[in-house]
Amino acid sequence: MCNDSRYTLLKHWITNNLGWQNADIQVASADASFRRYFRVLHDHTSTIAMDAPPDKEDTRPFVDITHRLLNAGVHAPEIIAEQTELGFLMLEDLGTTPYQDRLNPQSADQLYDDALQALLKLQKADTTGLPHYDGNLLYQEMALMPQWFLGIHLNIHLSTYQQNILEQCFQDIISNIEQQSTGFVHRDYHSRNLMCTPHNNPGIIDYQDAVKGPLSYDLVSLLRDCYIYWSDSQVTQWTLRYKKQASMAGVMPALSDDTFLKQFDLMGLQRHIKVLGIFARLKHRDNKPHYLNDLPLTLSYVLEIGKRHAETRPLVKLFTELKIADRIGTVEIPA
Repeated sequence: MCNDSRYTLLKHWITNNLGWQNADIQVASADASFRRYFRVLHDHTSTIAMDAPPDKEDTRPFVDITHRLLNAGVHAPEIIAEQTELGFLMLEDLGTTPYQDRLNPQSADQLYDDALQALLKLQKADTTGLPHYDGNLLYQEMALMPQWFLGIHLNIHLSTYQQNILEQCFQDIISNIEQQSTGFVHRDYHSRNLMCTPHNNPGIIDYQDAVKGPLSYDLVSLLRDCYIYWSDSQVTQWTLRYKKQASMAGVMPALSDDTFLKQFDLMGLQRHIKVLGIFARLKHRDNKPHYLNDLPLTLSYVLEIGKRHAETRPLVKLFTELKIADRIGTVEIPA
């Protein structure tokens, strides 16, 4: 059990401020930030305590976004108690089973149907005052890749000519994304942040970085997940199912299948280019090397999906010349 000062402070808050004298506090999980989670058993009820050190994390965005999602009918965890000055929240326990643990060829269609229905609700949530997922932010995210993945992780330093290839690719991707329909974006809507729940499935977590941005972002996070792979034909089927439902629900205008699939692809490439940088940064800056295990799938998306579009073929060619796949490995993705 933890014996650090933050745990001691959390235990004091639970015991004295909340009055839960005999609570059993167990480590639940940590995420890719500085937040930690504890499962608290008290009076035959299980809840989740979030520990977010105030000098590193701000719990107020999480509280704000939680209320927006609950108002939209999304199954976010109810907030039972909060002490934002200390960085503590007590939350509804959404269980111990993420989508990642339940997804298989037999369960996937129903689970993804639930997730797509939840996504349509989420995309209608209030976006007032949220940051905009604009070109500057999209570019800053992709710039993590040459800095952390190529430069620090692989010790590859690009020539001016190679840097210009990346710059043009990034700008072409952004140009497409900026034309897409926008709404509420979770920003990490994938199998580790969707919890299997008996009612109003799925429960949704880790949404505090929400923005107003392109509707295809959460969809591609879900269907081209960095932690689980589905065949391209299956992904296309789910993507077009969403497109039809989103259009019928008035979330987005009617588009041709080809137009929307290209939007989906290029949005995914922006995300996966960014994630290459983030996974490398988690290893080298934050001492979380296990994320390197997910580089091959992420790289495969960049290489295989990137081949399909004129905007990203120069990036694929550059990665091929640099022999990135030989150094990282890939998984097979049908063209």
